[in-house]
Amino acid sequence: MKTVFVIMAYCRKWKGTVLARDEVRPVIKLRSTAGTGYTYVTRKNRRNTPDRLTLRKYDPTIRRHVLFREER
Repeated sequence: MKTVFVIMAYCRKWKGTVLARDEVRPVIKLRSTAGTGYTYVTRKNRRNTPDRLTLRKYDPTIRRHVLFREER
């Protein structure tokens, strides 16, 4: 029982802090350009790709590979 309490106290200590990881690799949404509204959620490295990300991925709504662009 003491072990659980120590782990919970440790988690509470770091709960309110913002880590540098969130600034360099933000979570982004990739929205389909086919107009279906389908999205993927991923992380991106801002240092390597400062521009908006564009990937060709599968859209299951229309059953094809289409371009997915980063949404802000």
